[in-house]
Amino acid sequence: MKKTLSFAAVHMSVAFSVGFLVTGSLWVGSALALVEPAVNTVAYYLHERAWSRLGADRGTALSA
Repeated sequence: MKKTLSFAAVHMSVAFSVGFLVTGSLWVGSALALVEPAVNTVAYYLHERAWSRLGADRGTALSA
């Protein structure tokens, strides 16, 4: 759990830093630090589901 929290802190720091450096706005940096990791989490979940289905489909096709 410590590693997960550490990674979340790094991820949010990077998102904030990029947003702030590109725009010079603390508000934009803060918004990106909150929104981007949340969107990325959903995207990762959907990616894993698609990847699992692709693997399942290939396994079925190969065994048929």
